[in-house]
Amino acid sequence: MSRTIYGPDHQDFRRTVRGFVETEAQPNYARYCEQRLIDRDLWLKAGSLGLLGLHVPERYGGGDAADWRFTAVVLEELSRFSSGLSSSFGIHCDIVAPYLCDLTDDGQKTRWLPGFASGELITAIGMTEPGGGSDLANLRTTARKTGDGWLLNGAKTFITNGSRADLVVVAARTAPGRASRGISLFVVEAGTPGFARGTKLDKVGQAESDTAELFFDDAVVPPENLLGEEGRGFVYMMQRLPQERLNCAVSNLANAGAVLAETLRYVKSRKAFGTPIGSFQHNRFKLAEMTTALDVARSYVQDCVLAHVAGELTAVQAAKAKWWSAQVQNDILDNCVQLHGGYGYMRESPVARAWLDGRVSKIWAGTNEIMKEIIGRDLGI
Repeated sequence: MSRTIYGPDHQDFRRTVRGFVETEAQPNYARYCEQRLIDRDLWLKAGSLGLLGLHVPERYGGGDAADWRFTAVVLEELSRFSSGLSSSFGIHCDIVAPYLCDLTDDGQKTRWLPGFASGELITAIGMTEPGGGSDLANLRTTARKTGDGWLLNGAKTFITNGSRADLVVVAARTAPGRASRGISLFVVEAGTPGFARGTKLDKVGQAESDTAELFFDDAVVPPENLLGEEGRGFVYMMQRLPQERLNCAVSNLANAGAVLAETLRYVKSRKAFGTPIGSFQHNRFKLAEMTTALDVARSYVQDCVLAHVAGELTAVQAAKAKWWSAQVQNDILDNCVQLHGGYGYMRESPVARAWLDGRVSKIWAGTNEIMKEIIGRDLGI
């Protein structure tokens, strides 16, 4: 049994994205990994093809796509090739986009959205703090109002696109002692006095996706860079986290599916004792288990995508999709490394790269443990 949630327009768009990956990203991938940074030229090419501004209004240079399935297509095609590539572009076009499209006034839209859609302005989002992890309600970064705007103090860590982002959406505490009700959002621009970046972090995987620490030492943020209403930052983040977690789920399964497909080809051609290794009963059972787990997980995630398109996706549904897809992905990747044997442990092997890249999916956007906490609380436990 199989189905598709995509129509002809989505599939036409998929061919565009796949062509972008094959002709633009793939030939330069080794360089991106070596420099731990994706060239700006690739961002500009993605912008010219309409991959970055899908949900930006047309008058600001975007595609004005009301259907999130177009974003899902981008995530799937990027993730099939590289989790890191999907991470960098996904943060920009799908995680930051709702903040800049939904919470900005006309002046802010005019300043930021055209460059956002074209790839001239690369973006990041600063939520996670050193020692804070998934506990967004207890942010320590502060923003103090002054006559000239705000003074921002604190630090963020593990920020994707952080080393070169032109705009960073930063969550900061504007009302001490009010927990989640005292958080506001700001757009911090490159070159802001008092804003500094650490060196690119040396991650286990996803080398091509630049990740950095951000530091704010009396960073001067003008009043017109407040995003939305003061004190509503936590609400804004909670409203947009389900989409971020669905983003992860779609990406996780696309990545796992590509690695599993490659492994199936490998076990049919690789022989041991004169027999294709895929025909050994143990291996055949493992492949059957992985294929079933992937199909079942994909069916649930597809239902979540359709719910999101209809405006009905809940935080609990997104939590289930995020943690389970990450678990399925990592189980598949680990089994595929095992089926490749020693070759699967070589860094130049695609399956080894995917194995290293995929481990973080059980950590970011809220750890799997946090996802289970959300689900468990919904059960009244």
